[in-house]
Amino acid sequence: MDEVIEPNNNKPNEPAPKQQNKQEINRLLSQEKIINAAQQEFITHGYKGATVQSIADRAELPKANVLYYFKNKENIYHAVLQKTLDMWDDGIGDIDINDGPRVALEKFINSKIDMSFANPSASKIYAMEIIQGAPQLNEYARTYQRKWVREKAKIFQHWIDNGEMADVDPENLIYLIWSTTQHYADFETQILTIKNQREYEQEDIDKVKSFLLDFILRGCKLK
Repeated sequence: MDEVIEPNNNKPNEPAPKQQNKQEINRLLSQEKIINAAQQEFITHGYKGATVQSIADRAELPKANVLYYFKNKENIYHAVLQKTLDMWDDGIGDIDINDGPRVALEKFINSKIDMSFANPSASKIYAMEIIQGAPQLNEYARTYQRKWVREKAKIFQHWIDNGEMADVDPENLIYLIWSTTQHYADFETQILTIKNQREYEQEDIDKVKSFLLDFILRGCKLK
């Protein structure tokens, strides 16, 4: 019987699958390295002060490599902001009406605290963008974020109307959770200076969670 030869579906100049996978991994690693370096440059020097060269230097990559992946500084900044938004969307999850107010608030607060301590740079970039008038996030704030807040406020209002929690303003409750949890990231330097520490310890994170959960749940008459 003649040997059956499997057809080669790869185009003549197309890399083999293993080579493609390696190239994809290298591409993702390089982009992640650039985004992480860009976060620090934008935090330190602001959008105007940061340069593609300074980002490349911090990432320890040639400037040409950075421009190959992102074309210009504006695209790098968009990628940094998008990473933050994606992280928050994945981490916060959804406030489920079936959870009830106590469980929903515990999940919401815990996830926001975890993200603030694990990714302070992302929170600082977002805060700087908002303080500057949200030039790159205006559409996001007007559409997705506005819709999210209104939808979640309706769920809190449902629980309030059913007598399941205190009669508090739902939107201001959401703003309170945002501000108190992100404070530990945005004002990290101030807090660590006051505490005379170089970095947060796990004990600090546990204390923040315990305090904010107790304070907010008591305020909502859920304890």
